[in-house]
Amino acid sequence: MRILQLHSDFIEYEPVEREIKAAEPIEPGRRRLEELVVLFTCVEEGDDESVARRAVEGVKVSMEGLGVNRVLIYPYAHLSSSLARPHEALRVLKEMERRAGEMGIETHRTPFGWCKRFSISVKGHPLAERFLLISPGEEKAEAEEGVSEALRAEAGLKSSWFILEPDGRMAPLEDFGFSGHGNLEKFARYEMEKVRAVQRTPPHVDLMRRLELVDYEPGSDLGNFRWYPKGSLVKSLLERFVTDRVVEYGAMEVETPVMYDLQHPSLASYLNRFPARQYTMRSGDRELFLRFSACFGQFLMAHDAQLSYRQLPLKVYELTRYSFRRELSGELVGLRRLRAFTMPDCHAMCADLDQAKGEFLTRFRLSMGVLEGLGLGPKDYELAVRFTRAFYEENREFIVSLVRLFGRPALVEMWEERFFYFVLKWEFNFVDNLDKASALSTDQIDIENAERYDITYVDEKGERRRPLILHCSPSGAIERCVYAMLERAYREQKEGGVPALPLWLSPTQVRVIPVSEEFLEAAERLAGEIEGSGVRVDVDDRAITVPKRVREAEREWIPYIIVFGGRERASKTLPVRDREAGEVRKMRLRELVKVIAEKTADKPVKPLPLPKLLSKRPRFYG
Repeated sequence: MRILQLHSDFIEYEPVEREIKAAEPIEPGRRRLEELVVLFTCVEEGDDESVARRAVEGVKVSMEGLGVNRVLIYPYAHLSSSLARPHEALRVLKEMERRAGEMGIETHRTPFGWCKRFSISVKGHPLAERFLLISPGEEKAEAEEGVSEALRAEAGLKSSWFILEPDGRMAPLEDFGFSGHGNLEKFARYEMEKVRAVQRTPPHVDLMRRLELVDYEPGSDLGNFRWYPKGSLVKSLLERFVTDRVVEYGAMEVETPVMYDLQHPSLASYLNRFPARQYTMRSGDRELFLRFSACFGQFLMAHDAQLSYRQLPLKVYELTRYSFRRELSGELVGLRRLRAFTMPDCHAMCADLDQAKGEFLTRFRLSMGVLEGLGLGPKDYELAVRFTRAFYEENREFIVSLVRLFGRPALVEMWEERFFYFVLKWEFNFVDNLDKASALSTDQIDIENAERYDITYVDEKGERRRPLILHCSPSGAIERCVYAMLERAYREQKEGGVPALPLWLSPTQVRVIPVSEEFLEAAERLAGEIEGSGVRVDVDDRAITVPKRVREAEREWIPYIIVFGGRERASKTLPVRDREAGEVRKMRLRELVKVIAEKTADKPVKPLPLPKLLSKRPRFYG
């Protein structure tokens, strides 16, 4: 299939002459559509419904990057000399139309088999014109590109599913009533169905763009994003917060390469034990791959280190900017699943299973604390625990202790035999507004890689032994944290609450709105005093009405708003609109600063990433 994709101001078209006997019936007349993407589509010999679906999925991502949700599928045979038969071409075009409608796109199609007169106005930006070539069989090639043996094993994995309760009772999934556990039921259904692709755009995509945090990057590969100044601030604060917590826990921060030799014996072996698709490339006569975690560099570092039992558990940490996984294109919507992501990755080398269990519990608590700092409490996510039957039978009480610490029933996946390098894994999974689940925090007990990478330590008797390795991300990917916070905010709004980011992550914490230009200078002085206390503050000096500026501040989720005029200039008391409380509070400046300091205690601080005056700021979206 060949498609010429044009981002257009408008298109007008009119069928004027039947080209083939199989032409569709039409209603005569001229049609006009505005603000849309036009797809001049040529269906070639061998194209089928899977080609149609992949074409629409790719166009959908591009359309989201362009900020448009209307498409016209325009049959156009002039792009190829190897055309499908008319009835086959029409079937493929109808599948494109059906699939686009399923994905929430406003979809139109010109009649098939007619010569049409048309006028079109194409927008004048670099991404307005795009050519797509989708080949039959490409889906299979994409699915197998860089696919590890572990990923193939995972696809055919036979699992037994249970619900494990904090008191130790474990029931088969079908016997658990789920009364009062609706979110757990959604999560369990998602895990068993294993359908990762989404049919419509999740709510956080609109929020991340409207708040000018982050957006698609049409000029890059799918699953790569541009972060605007506000989003870059939020992301960097999250990175600093997670890193600070892991360093406080006792991990040593390191940095390792982003690419590795595919022929390195330890690395090649590990690739086939990790369920992920890789990006690969050639450099000279060497084949390289981009890392999907910090494991490679940290394990090679541990191999070269001289380790003693006195130093265990040895904890090593890296915040990977970036890790790469070549996820399937149909799964790439918003920040939920990406191809390039920032992953906090902490490994611990443990002397034996008893030490590993103790460390496992410590990291479980650490992860709960990290998510709490992001405003995500235990009720916002579900626990999954995955293990082999043999490990469960020998360590049942330890596994129950994890669920007891969580405080609610957990989903259990049990394997009769071990497919991966770990024998036990847990995850905290967020269930979004489309009932899709995504893992945040996780940890694993790895029994293979110390041998694979020849990592040893010297025990009390002076003998060399191999450690067990724990793999923990206390937050999951930083981008996915933003996704979870935005999806949670949307859910709160649907339930009648106030959507918000945590105060410490709000790009602007206080906005001052002078009622007129007369009070701008005094408003700027007030903002300077607030800023001097470590608070991010800006001033809306735009020449629009005060009510409109207040409404826009609310839409930006600004926590505190001060409308500043003559009374406020003459008084030491300020009318502070507290968005969370939904009221205007009379406060002195030091009271406001104290409240913010208390609510953001122990969190990292960064300055405002934009000009203080709103009139000086560009618009990055919309």
